[in-house]
Amino acid sequence: MFNSISGEITYKDDQLLFLCSGSLEWEIHTSRTSSDDLPEAGQSAKVYVYLHHRDDQLRLYGFSQVLERDVFMDLLKVEGVGPRQALRILSGVEVGRFIDALEAEDLDLLSSIPGVGNKTAQKIMLKLKGKLKVSTPTGISLEEDIVNALVGMGFDRRSAKAAVGSAARALRASDLGGEELEREIFKSALAQLSGGSAPISASARSESDAGEPEGGEE
Repeated sequence: MFNSISGEITYKDDQLLFLCSGSLEWEIHTSRTSSDDLPEAGQSAKVYVYLHHRDDQLRLYGFSQVLERDVFMDLLKVEGVGPRQALRILSGVEVGRFIDALEAEDLDLLSSIPGVGNKTAQKIMLKLKGKLKVSTPTGISLEEDIVNALVGMGFDRRSAKAAVGSAARALRASDLGGEELEREIFKSALAQLSGGSAPISASARSESDAGEPEGGEE
């Protein structure tokens, strides 16, 4: 029925956001991860949504990434896991790390997630291992993929997103592409987050490359 809603965020906390689109203001329940990933109130955003309906209630859930929404919907297939618990799970662990833990059969990590005990972790493992119907890789942009990697290393999502955005803008005009571009954005963002040097500009990179002797690194 809905895939996404675009508009201006008028309110946001760790569990809820209001999104004004046209003459409608939507109440959208979200995970802490998506809340951190989305812009602050007063800015425009695109939210991927899922409409959950019961006999007495309609509730809209929203996510900053298609991947997180896919995993949320897969979690609803697990016996005893409803939308609220699925959100608590995705608020307690970055979605890429959750998938890795599932595929590695890491019950200790799964059971340590807030909202998941050992019994629920076993149910999740039994139901979803090898069966996740997620939209990767097409559902994730290059920048989102790098942000997820940095979050998996322990960095704050909001800081990681800002650093990756800054690095990507600095390198956008370069001739780099594919894996090389991804590697340079990752290195530059990691340097920023670790207190290292700021991202180098494409022009600075070109000047640096021009001054290097032929033969490359030894």
